[in-house]
Parts: sequence; C-alpha cells; structure tokens
Amino acid sequence: MGKVTGFLEIDRRESKYQPASDRIRHFREFTLPMAEADVKEQAARCMDCGIPYCHGPNGCPVHNQIPDWNDLVYQDDFQNALENLHSTNNFPEFTGRICPAPCEEACTLNLENVPVTIKTIEQAIADRGWANGWIRPEAPEKLTGKRVAIIGSGPAGMAAAQQLARTGHEVHVFEREPKAGGLLRYGIPDFKMEKHHIDRRIGQMTAEGVTFHYGVEIGKDKPLANLMRDFDAVLMAGGAEAPRDPALPGQDLEGVHFAMPYLVQSNRRVGGEAEADRPVIAAGKNVVVIGGGDTASDCVGTAFRQGALAVTQLDIRPRAPEIEDKLVIWPYWPTKFRTSSSQAEGAEREFQAATLGVVGKNGRVTGVECARVDGKRKPIPGTEFIIKADLVFLAIGFAGPVKAGMIEQSGADLDKRGNVVANEQDYRTKQDKLFVAGDMRRGQSLVVWAIREGRQAARAIDEFLMGSSELPR
Repeated sequence: MGKVTGFLEIDRRESKYQPASDRIRHFREFTLPMAEADVKEQAARCMDCGIPYCHGPNGCPVHNQIPDWNDLVYQDDFQNALENLHSTNNFPEFTGRICPAPCEEACTLNLENVPVTIKTIEQAIADRGWANGWIRPEAPEKLTGKRVAIIGSGPAGMAAAQQLARTGHEVHVFEREPKAGGLLRYGIPDFKMEKHHIDRRIGQMTAEGVTFHYGVEIGKDKPLANLMRDFDAVLMAGGAEAPRDPALPGQDLEGVHFAMPYLVQSNRRVGGEAEADRPVIAAGKNVVVIGGGDTASDCVGTAFRQGALAVTQLDIRPRAPEIEDKLVIWPYWPTKFRTSSSQAEGAEREFQAATLGVVGKNGRVTGVECARVDGKRKPIPGTEFIIKADLVFLAIGFAGPVKAGMIEQSGADLDKRGNVVANEQDYRTKQDKLFVAGDMRRGQSLVVWAIREGRQAARAIDEFLMGSSELPR
C-alpha cells in the first residue's frame, strides 16, 4: 500500500494524450509521460484493502505484486520497485503500454470508479529503469548443457526464452519474420508501442545468451522434426493468426481485406521494411471496419494516420452501459462502454449493426450493407442501410493458429477451437519433449497472458530437463 489516507486525499489522475489533431499526423507514441512527483502521488492512493484483488486471478494474470511496488514508488524507491516488478513480469514496459489493465478494474477503489492508475505507474517504473541503466543483461553463472528451441518471438516466446537462458540453458529462437516481436512488432501499431522497446529487450536477451534465427518458418523452411532431433526440448509459441472468416457476400470485391495483414503491412512500412507489392493505404478513402475489438480499433487509428476521409466502425453488439453494476461484476472484467484513443480521433460507431454483405461496382467495393439486430443478434427486416465504403477491413477475431506446416507436422492434438492441447501445469503436448504456450495454446488473448504462459512453460521445460526448477510460476 502507499499512504494510509492517500485514497481519501488524492484524486485519480490519468496520463494525458497529445490532441487528436496532432497525433494523427504521425505514428509515434502520443501519451504524455506523467511527472515523477505525480506518479508517486498516484502510487500513494494504493489503499490497505486487505485482499488485493488487483494481483489475484481476477486482476493481473502475471500476478504483479502491485501493492508492494506502489508502496516502493511512494517511498521514492524506484529501483527496488523495478526489481519487484521484474520478479513477475519480464517486460513491464510492454504491458504498461498495451495491456488493457484488468488490474485496475479489479482495484478496490474501482468500486467508486476511481481505481489506482496501476498501468501508468508500471510504465513509469520500467521507463525509469531503462533511463537510469538499471536494466542490464543477467547472464547465467553456469550452463546446463541442455538445448531448447523456441518457435516464435512474440511475448510468450520472448518470456520463455529469457527465463530459460537465465537458468543456463542454450536457447535458440526461430522467427519467421525479419525481426523479433511477433504481433508486438507487426500487429500493434507504433502509436501504441514504438518498436525500440522490443529492440532493447532483444539486445538484453542476446547478451544473456539467446540466439535468434530470423526468416526461418518452422514447418516450411525447416521441418519441425529437425528441431525435435537437434534439441532437448521444443516450445511452440506462435500466435493465433488464422482470421475468423465471415464469408460475406461480396467479400471478394477489390478493397475488402482482413485486418491483420493491413496492420502488418502498415507496421512494416513504418519500420522501414520493404514495401508490399500491392500496398493498402486508406488515404482519401471512406473506410469501414467490421468488428468491435482491439484489432478493429487499431485499424481505425491506422486509417486516420494514413489520411482516411472518414472511418466507420461496425459492432454487432448493443452499446454497453456507461457504468457497470459493481456489486454484480466487480472484481471481474466488466462489459461497459469504452472509447479507445483511436475511436476518439473521429470514428463513427454503429452498434447493433449486422453486416449483411459488401456491395460494389465494376469489381470494386462501394459500400457495406447492414441491418439493425434484435436481442439475439438477428437482423430486423426493414432496417437495412448501406454505408459508403472505398475500403473495408474484417476484424472479427481469430480462429486459432494456422494449421498448415508446423502444427500439422507436430502430430499434437487440437481442441474444438483449433488450439493445440496442453494443460497449464506442464504445457506439454502429447508428443515427447514438445511444449506449447501463448495464443497457440489458449487462443487469441492479452499480452499479459502470453507473458504468463511463456514464464510458466519455461519452468515446466526446466523441470523436464533438470528434474526440478527454481524458476517462478
């Protein structure tokens, strides 16, 4: 906890943004850092609530010891706060930027709608650690002689690789793309998290002994069997990349695209990588984004930065209430009306809108046909309408990992959702020495769940290789 009476004396303050008119002109982060004195003041609001739901199963999946480091920040001991934070979370500068902060929804002060600004404080601790040189490589004192292959360098693969390298194993990470980070780099726009944060961690991990192999797609460029032969353990930590396909009438018209390839293409362009053969750019166009989640919101913000004339976001769900019923829902994640920073940049939002199809002329999209829906999400006859569109993005979620290639070669079982089967105790597939973690196992999820699964899988692999492990779960 922080100051005993802090929550009574100090109001909640949130980080401010650059004005929308300014931030849509660039792809850089636009959150204005909170002054250090304000960060300490906000940490002082952490109350002696008895049961800290913020870092329990309803709050933080990686079990950050939030009251502990809040108190350390209040006491102006940022270095020990960073050490505490790193004990549960390998990459707090990632989560402090892109996690939706279920910890704040679970905060006891959220019963009064004024939770502690946990996410802001977490980012401030990590950023100060980098600025002051406190974050350095932690190479192992001795090596075990065991070799581990990790497939995928997203947050799950990165977390597992760092944990295993620090305990003395020889770790090799195989990444399909030219750079590490997975969807942290190629899916999440730079205006939410700039990629130099990833590069710093990759540099730290390389100094700790992790070897990265880029441009290698396991299951295509290199058979999975080769890794199973050459390594003592193999961890599959790819993402849930297969898009959910609505199979809409007119979906084959020019100008209709799945959301993730659009975001990946934009991120490559911003990152200075080779331009796509057929670039998709929203400049001067009317854009419609189908879907109400984070990926859809990222498409909205990206389209605005590319110069879209107008952006409309379609959500089949009804508009949620402004404030949830705390006594029914708290400390669980509530369904309530939220406006993302991208939506606040000028998006039109249509709720209870089902997409009936895409209409076009001469093979190119001209609009999206919609209808209002009833309580069962069934279209209501007579409510049809068309939204003008030059560009349409499908952002309605994912259908699990891509099966062709590595997963087919693995022989692992799949659950009814198409994810690789393994439990949360040992993360082992039915194949000897083959493990799986992250979105490939649990389905599309949050960065904090990926980090948690990577850390827990690392402990399971260490136990498998050595008979016991001192790595935390």
